Amino acid sequence: MRWRDLIFLTVMIGGGLALVRGAVRIPAATTTPQRATSGSAVADSQAAAIRVAVEGLDRAFRQQWAEQGIRPAPPADDLTVMRRLSLALTGAIPSLEEIRRFESRPAGSRLDAWLDDLMADRRTSDFLAERFARAFVGTEDGPFLVFRRRRFASWLSDAILANRPYDAIVRDLVADRGLWTDHPATNFVSVTFNPDTGRPDPERLAARVSRALLGVRIDCAQCHDHPFQPWKQADFRGLAAYFGGAYSGLRGIRDGESAYKPLDRKTKAEAEVAPRVPFRPELVPEAGTPRERLAAWIVDPSNPNLARATANRVWAILLGRPLVDPVDDLPVNVELPPALERLAADFSGHGYDLHRLIRVIAGSEVFRLDSTDPPAGKDPNAAPDDESWAAFPAVRLRPEQVAGALFQAASLPTIGPQSHWFVRLATYTGRNDFVRRYGDTGEDEFHAAGGTIPQRLLLMNGDIVREKTGRGLFSASQRVAELAPDDRAAVEVAYLIVLTRRPTPEESAHFAGRLAGTAGDDRKDRLTDLFWTLVNSTEFSWNH
Repeated sequence: MRWRDLIFLTVMIGGGLALVRGAVRIPAATTTPQRATSGSAVADSQAAAIRVAVEGLDRAFRQQWAEQGIRPAPPADDLTVMRRLSLALTGAIPSLEEIRRFESRPAGSRLDAWLDDLMADRRTSDFLAERFARAFVGTEDGPFLVFRRRRFASWLSDAILANRPYDAIVRDLVADRGLWTDHPATNFVSVTFNPDTGRPDPERLAARVSRALLGVRIDCAQCHDHPFQPWKQADFRGLAAYFGGAYSGLRGIRDGESAYKPLDRKTKAEAEVAPRVPFRPELVPEAGTPRERLAAWIVDPSNPNLARATANRVWAILLGRPLVDPVDDLPVNVELPPALERLAADFSGHGYDLHRLIRVIAGSEVFRLDSTDPPAGKDPNAAPDDESWAAFPAVRLRPEQVAGALFQAASLPTIGPQSHWFVRLATYTGRNDFVRRYGDTGEDEFHAAGGTIPQRLLLMNGDIVREKTGRGLFSASQRVAELAPDDRAAVEVAYLIVLTRRPTPEESAHFAGRLAGTAGDDRKDRLTDLFWTLVNSTEFSWNH
């Protein structure tokens, strides 16, 4: 055998061993928990301040319920809240190893400890970055060469993981200069590049700022004054004029003389429009480029819209629905929900701390209530409904959450940054393929649309679901069939892996009876059937 052949075989064998080692990671059910105590990732003083904010939020809701005579739902069990947190922050269900570690912690502090884990997890920053990126730059790939969506999302993920103040992120989005590769925030501007004019589109940028950062739809006044809100066409054009001097060239995004001259609809003549904000003009600084002055106005703590819009969006990410719906259309001259005002004031009053905002919402009583309505008794008004927030809202999972849950349910180890590169690559491409077939919701991801027949058929008959629940070498169903000590244990572990809960006595008895007396391939096939059944249950596709 020649040396070249020997080296080739050595490389192949080494690569195969590395692959198997990464794919066959020992599940955490048998590993040492990373943190067996209730140690917190935040300082005690910070934790105490967050508790004060949570108690204030809870008081606001309790007062509302008392005034309406509503009796809230009882608290949800810990595993249910654990699943909610995981779906909301990582887009996937907890793995079996994470459930084992979670249950090894003290009952009174395990949820806070789980939240600490998630806030330090790269999966969380990646998932949240994608949620915000949809509002900032949309879901399309955008103009060729001058827009890098993946680079933008990576930059956003790094900022969220490091808990960079949100106002600093917004300043960069609106006013940063340079190449979209070296200064990823400039992709917020370059995504609107118009090949006909050879420069970013001021009106598209004004619409993005309006909806994503201010939480209002001033762009509805683009062609004429808004029929129901106080916005005038002049408000929209004044906002767009701040981007009139933004140019795109070999050195990236830069500022120059304004070229924004919209046409008058009646005379068809070009109009000279000076930059102006739609409200609170006294907050606009005198110094700086137009984009820098606009950014300073947006993030000024005395301007409440950025904090309100962000609190409303983060609430929607965590609970599936915003406090004010639609998420980007906060009403003007109308009293907003006290809870939203309280969250917004806390957010801007604590340095636009995004992690703190998430912790306050996730620690609130509303987030940890059961989703099942209690009996209303004689008074139907005493039952929680969608408007009262007296029960956790049951909402359909977004497509990427269904994909994330499906791929995690097929694996005993946690799928994440610690996984082998081959597992991460296969998961990334597989999830994207599933979402493409399932149907992406695009930017309007909080719209309460019903499920479709193609989506249900994809779960029932699709190749990806069959592959993930089937008899793969390392699939969860096969490993449970091989390792579970008895039938009831196999059923319990299957329920924990797929639905993050234990089966009821009736469910356990039914499926254990289906496994009784089986062995070998017959037993593996029946476990495959059980996993397929649970994945196709309504419970799997909903957050509750």
